Amino acid sequence: MTQGAGQGPEVERTATLRDFRVPAYVHETGPYVHSSTHPGDVVPPSEEAYPEGYTPTQRDLPVINRGDTVQVTVDPVAAPAPQPATGKGPLYVVGDVHGYLDELLAALQEQGLVDSAGNWCAGTARLWFLGDFTDRGPDGIGVIDLVMRLSAEAAAAGGYCKALMGNHELLLLGAKRFGDTPVNSGAGTATFQAAWLLNGGQKTDMDRLQDHHLQWMARLDAVEEVDGHLLLHSDTTAYLDYGRSIEEVNDTVRETLTRNDADEVWDLFRKFTKRFSFRDEGGADAVRSLLDTYGGTRVVHGHSPIPYLLGEVGSEDGEDDRGPAVAEPHVYADGLAIAMDGGVTMAGKLLVRQLPLTN
Repeated sequence: MTQGAGQGPEVERTATLRDFRVPAYVHETGPYVHSSTHPGDVVPPSEEAYPEGYTPTQRDLPVINRGDTVQVTVDPVAAPAPQPATGKGPLYVVGDVHGYLDELLAALQEQGLVDSAGNWCAGTARLWFLGDFTDRGPDGIGVIDLVMRLSAEAAAAGGYCKALMGNHELLLLGAKRFGDTPVNSGAGTATFQAAWLLNGGQKTDMDRLQDHHLQWMARLDAVEEVDGHLLLHSDTTAYLDYGRSIEEVNDTVRETLTRNDADEVWDLFRKFTKRFSFRDEGGADAVRSLLDTYGGTRVVHGHSPIPYLLGEVGSEDGEDDRGPAVAEPHVYADGLAIAMDGGVTMAGKLLVRQLPLTN
């Protein structure tokens, strides 16, 4: 599909938190400028190559509060005893959830992965979450609790439920660990706390965040290859900065978090906020650079909402009741990339789909 045009003048604005001024960018169709110079594009080869004023502390994506989210009634039905099985079941992936627990339960139930009580009922099926469990939506900790529980239930039934590290996991970890500790953002001084708030951080999530949630997030893998699908969160080539194999990337990310250095974690978060590497001219080559290094025949990612990849951006203030028309994952970059973020924070769709895609 051809990307929408609608280019307009770039307007600079600032948002102040705790005497911390953050440059942000707005566009007539939303806060993104749809061009190859957008801060979310391919990771530059050096710090000097970052666009002037770049900082992931700017508000990343709009949150549209429509008040019409799907509500799922969960009946208090006792879960059947899990029946362990053998053999490899079908493979499913989940796009960005961002705290929308009810929508997640509805999407999982629609695909036959959980029952009406929210318990695993898919036997040997394999389920991968592509990251970004919290922020923007109402119940990020509830989402993490659900994924952790489903992991145990799926394993007992002979399947599995696993998750990848998203940039919002890094952001929440940083906000909890480092708070208002200044870090070098590449465009002045910033803090994790300010970035977290600007990018949809929810006080209720922080209040309910416990040590076992932090430990779980810190141990997540960043990249995996399953059945020829290279699974990752962000549509960026920045993963190549952290290793030449999947194992090396995952080890490097975990070691960085273990060292607990605020500037190192910030740099990791900043690179994982990059986006749109596969969208524009040369996008297919960017995908091939990842596939040639880590294996697989297709990249499957979240992070960048499909309405933004298509240029079909919904109204930021929620006046357009139609919302972005997202029904399925977006296949692009010469068929080498599959985008799974349906834009649930924009009143879009929380996508759960089986791989390979049949459409």
